[in-house]
Amino acid sequence: MPAREVESYLAQLLHATPESLHPIVDKFQRYYDRKLWHQLTLAVFEFLEHPDSKPFQVDLFTNFISDFQAKLDKLRLAQIGVKVSKEITPESQDHLKFLIALKDKIPVAEHAQAHAYVLASLAHGKLLFADVLGSRADLEEAGKLLEGVDGVDRSVNAAFYEVKADYHKLKGEYAPYYRHSLLYLACVDIESDLTSKQRFDRAKDLSLSAFLADSIYNFGELIMHPILDSLKHTPEEWLRNLLFTFNEGNIQKFDSLTPLFPKEPILQQSFPFLRQKICLMALIEAVFRRKPSERTLTFQTIAEETQTPLGEVEHLVMKALRYACPCYVITGLRFSFAFA
Repeated sequence: MPAREVESYLAQLLHATPESLHPIVDKFQRYYDRKLWHQLTLAVFEFLEHPDSKPFQVDLFTNFISDFQAKLDKLRLAQIGVKVSKEITPESQDHLKFLIALKDKIPVAEHAQAHAYVLASLAHGKLLFADVLGSRADLEEAGKLLEGVDGVDRSVNAAFYEVKADYHKLKGEYAPYYRHSLLYLACVDIESDLTSKQRFDRAKDLSLSAFLADSIYNFGELIMHPILDSLKHTPEEWLRNLLFTFNEGNIQKFDSLTPLFPKEPILQQSFPFLRQKICLMALIEAVFRRKPSERTLTFQTIAEETQTPLGEVEHLVMKALRYACPCYVITGLRFSFAFA
């Protein structure tokens, strides 16, 4: 775009925007004229972060940023484009078209992780259209690209793990959702990067996935994470209490909380599984709280510790052995557990 046209566009933008944005628009002209691309990039981010800029972001990208995009760091361009895309109705085809065009502006050969960053956003957009296969293809491509990059930017990892978690949530895959959500949270500052609603929703979804995943029997990482504080002093605080109850293997507390299960139909529907899970965790807790020399338990002891019928003890122990990974020896009616 000729310099005169840029000047004309910025004059129109200055006229259209509220006064709160005028100092930033003035920076656009000043930095563009002097070809100070780094400073101009920072000014663009300042503009996009301003709450008054939302109605003007797409137009700014189309008519101004696109003019000097070749001068920008490709990851910065990807971050700017993805942020602007959020101002396009997510359920519209225009949203996907914008991201596809952005992806094409950032070839893999020029910046693999920037390309992967846009792919992750595109995968999220496809999830909104229930295009699970298309989303999975984009996530697989992005994952392969990031495997070959040393020192992936935190924002790229965050975007990738967030969409991976959303993908598994849509498919009802609790363990992968749990794992990728925690990876996502490790890449963000939950206080500055997430709204209070996002923190609450993430804490609730993580809690439900921990309960319902058939391969998760250690809640330590979640229990120690500050995201759980988002459930305090809310109607869902009982989910937080239930997490601690499972982690303790406390069957009595579990029974006291079961009247609340109808508040979450998925928990009510999964009650037989959850009852077996708390019994299994009670068994694991019973073993670990004993001295190594005392970890020989009779069927009767296990039945009492886990409130399990005697005839179901062997099945419960087999599940414990599978998930707690001990070596064991069966001697008559006695089990000897040797934990690594």
